[in-house]
Amino acid sequence: MIKRIISAILIIVLLIGSLSLTACHGKKSLDEFVMPEDFDSSEPLEITFWIKNDNHTAQKAIYERAIADFEALYPNIKVKMRSMYNYDDIYKDVLTNIRTNTTPNVCITYPDHVASYLTGTNVVVSLDSLIDDERYGMGGSELKFDGPSKDDMIEKYMLEGQLNGVQYTLPFMRSTEACYINADLVEALGYTIPEDGLTWDFVFEVSNKAIQPVGTDADGNPIYVNGQTSIVPFIYKSTDNMMIQMLKQKGFAYSNENAEILMFNDDTKSLLYMIADHVKSGAFSTHDIANAYPGDLINQGKGIFGVDSTAGATWIGSDAPNMEITDDVVVKFKTVVTEIPQFDKNNPAVISQGPSICIFNKENPNEVLASWLFTQYILTDELQIAFSQTEGYVPVTKTAQNSPEYLDYLSRAGEDNDMYYDVKIAATKVVLNSVDHSFITPAFNGSASLRKAAGLLIEEAGKSTTRVNLDDKQVEKLYQKVISLYKLDELGGKGDIKLKLGSLPTGSVVFLSALAVAWIGIGSYFAVSYVKKRKNCKTNLT
Repeated sequence: MIKRIISAILIIVLLIGSLSLTACHGKKSLDEFVMPEDFDSSEPLEITFWIKNDNHTAQKAIYERAIADFEALYPNIKVKMRSMYNYDDIYKDVLTNIRTNTTPNVCITYPDHVASYLTGTNVVVSLDSLIDDERYGMGGSELKFDGPSKDDMIEKYMLEGQLNGVQYTLPFMRSTEACYINADLVEALGYTIPEDGLTWDFVFEVSNKAIQPVGTDADGNPIYVNGQTSIVPFIYKSTDNMMIQMLKQKGFAYSNENAEILMFNDDTKSLLYMIADHVKSGAFSTHDIANAYPGDLINQGKGIFGVDSTAGATWIGSDAPNMEITDDVVVKFKTVVTEIPQFDKNNPAVISQGPSICIFNKENPNEVLASWLFTQYILTDELQIAFSQTEGYVPVTKTAQNSPEYLDYLSRAGEDNDMYYDVKIAATKVVLNSVDHSFITPAFNGSASLRKAAGLLIEEAGKSTTRVNLDDKQVEKLYQKVISLYKLDELGGKGDIKLKLGSLPTGSVVFLSALAVAWIGIGSYFAVSYVKKRKNCKTNLT
């Protein structure tokens, strides 16, 4: 009887364990990649390459040319490219494909996303041994092209791709955020844009003055400094970045290297109060609240300050080559591009962003090596420079950044509206000048959700001003709502101020919990049996 009970419990535990371990992103386990002795150039190989491309024809053409040139060097390798509209789509599809072992070979992605991919054993290839390989590594002797060496990669950008000390991604391009300004409206309000950079106080002061009417039209509607009956003085595209950068600039907690969530506290609350006040007054809005892009509002003369990625520079400005609004609503104005506002100009902080590259593991090591060769090829100087010229990106290698071709490109702002669009080159210089005080947030399983949660705090705090005045009770409800929505409490133990993530995936916690319960049950059974036997022995003795 005892054996039957124990067997039943163990079967239940094993069933629960097998289900739980496949539940978290459909985990798959692969053998660790081992570098083959040589690359078999006679084996026909097809590798898939996933990119983000939002109908940017110039960037797509660069990718297509790179693939054709690479295939000419390695005729046995065929590269099949798949374009997606945004990085979230790539992220979701990769997680889905991990379940069926159909991940791409090479993927343009972000370290936050890769941290989630790593919940599967050996799903993403560790790049350290590949980078250092004398034959096929960076600057390797067997490469058929002049790829970058390890020392040529900009160290700060390389560090962004390390998770727990292991290199899982390589930087592909780098960007940051910039503040795009209608300088004419700033001057019309009696202000001068500071040459040493913006502060939040300055931007909010100008924005609050801009919402004061300067007159009325024939129907009695207020007219603002823009000459129109509506104005959105300050709009921010990515509230994720806004919250993260504000916290960093203030020295407030967000998360740490131990995968602890630290932002749900009174410091964050003080920022939410400030932001909500400006939303309520009409001085500030966001992409989601206004249902508009910064560039669209600024280009129509309806906005003064707009914070957006430097990678979106060709959509902003009176002569922006990629703007998506009709010419009849565009106004002429002087565009100034600066670093984002700071709380303290003497201690600035801006977020480093831009796409990275990861390689997914496969059963065939020759296929993985082919993926690695292609990854290095798209980091060559020619492709780095060509891609950086499409938007406000900067190359990630020293040789590309210091090449005569790239320096010439930076010096020719305004010569041509497509290649040398002045706003795009000004945004690029913002990236180059901010490297020393740029930062990244720790990447761990759950950090992608935490980033979205940070932005939602601002969006919800702003939207709430149409219904209630934000107070401590409302902020506490907001914290709980955001924690629940992104399931942050399911990733670890939830505290009032601190959440700890990443110790174990949920499936493992379920399995170990079930195992513990089973052993407690077994122990309890034997304890009860022992007590009964002792009692029976005493009864028999008497």
